[in-house]
Amino acid sequence: MGEPYTPASVAAKLDHAVLKPQQTDRELAAAAAMCRSLGVGCLCVRPADVPAAVDLVADSSITIASVVGFPHGSHATLTKVTEATEAIAAGSRELDMVLSIGALRSGRLRDVLDDIAGVVAVAKPAGVLVKVILETCFLSPQEIIHGCQLAEDAGADFVKTSTGFGPAGATPEAVALMLTTVGGRLGVKASGGIRDWQTCVHYLQMGCQRIGVGDAAAILCQKNGPETEEKHAY
Repeated sequence: MGEPYTPASVAAKLDHAVLKPQQTDRELAAAAAMCRSLGVGCLCVRPADVPAAVDLVADSSITIASVVGFPHGSHATLTKVTEATEAIAAGSRELDMVLSIGALRSGRLRDVLDDIAGVVAVAKPAGVLVKVILETCFLSPQEIIHGCQLAEDAGADFVKTSTGFGPAGATPEAVALMLTTVGGRLGVKASGGIRDWQTCVHYLQMGCQRIGVGDAAAILCQKNGPETEEKHAY
């Protein structure tokens, strides 16, 4: 049986992130060009960069995602809702929101539910997907389960492991738990620390629908070979 994952099929499932505070307009433009060239499905950007990102990928199939409540999830719900509303108005078609980590760990599950639901309420009428970031490195297995269940109850579309800004990113154990809890009903996105082709494909084989990465070109060029890496030097 042949390899079911090709660079093109994997690229379509990648969310390439340009979220570091020091990244420049030039780096955003280079990332957009790379996404166009390699067929990356989604470009995830900082809220203030949404208008520029939308222009950079115009007339392509690339989706623009914006982060909400990033990276700690400690914004007030009204702030998250406002941030989501502005990102949608600017052209974002997906939102990667960080849930209220402290509230979840404190057992204030209703507050977490209402926080997610507030963002979902402005996203759904606009046809915008909501991915809820759990930041699994800070959570116990039971808290991961609760976070997934709350995201589902609030009407979110995906659960996501990590921001990439925490002390650790995706792990097979956390992803397996998320898939067991909501897989088949919500999408699962592995994100954080995924830097090579093998790890990326492993999470797809587990059942993830999206993979969040910071260097899509490096991952795809590992499969394509060094000549492609040289061709796409970003």
